[in-house]
Amino acid sequence: MEKLDLKKQLASLYNQPAGRISIVDVPAAQFLMIDGEGNPNNSQSFAEAVEALFGLSYTLKFMVKKGANPVDYGVMPLEGLWWTDDMNHFSMDDKDSWKWTLMIRQPDFITPDMVRDATAQLARKKGAELPALPRLRFESMTEGACAQILHTGPYSAEPPTIQKLHAFIGENGYELHGKHREIYLSDARRTAPEKLKTIIRQPMRKP
Repeated sequence: MEKLDLKKQLASLYNQPAGRISIVDVPAAQFLMIDGEGNPNNSQSFAEAVEALFGLSYTLKFMVKKGANPVDYGVMPLEGLWWTDDMNHFSMDDKDSWKWTLMIRQPDFITPDMVRDATAQLARKKGAELPALPRLRFESMTEGACAQILHTGPYSAEPPTIQKLHAFIGENGYELHGKHREIYLSDARRTAPEKLKTIIRQPMRKP
């Protein structure tokens, strides 16, 4: 059986060295996505979105593994886009106004038909337990030029890391462009807050 290590293949995007800011070019990729809004710390819809994303991602993984052309691959980490309607007022102190898109990257060989089949299969087995499942979509996106940095520690302690990243972008002749993105390398349910590892990525462009 073919084995596919997406994290290894995409090391520049998913293995950011500590203490360094990198400029990366992020090509088109396909994701399972779900949109929402509100404080992720107390939002039921946020928790339901995470469960549905991982549920469908693992259903696809095992469907492919047992298929006619089996491939064994690891499910990619959870990622999130974060914004508010007015980014001038984006604040860590007003999380209730946040909007978000949660997503998990899928291998290039996953097709819309495969996603539909996996969704139907998961709905039959656990539909009642996954109320967010009907809200999932399968979509491609491209970010292009970005700067990224590794943050180690609780999510609430991210602001200085984000400020450092934004300063780097300006110092190198770019401006912010697109939505703030986070890639969660750690499982927050099983990792102490001070040990959480998160890649913070910001799309950018020349003015």
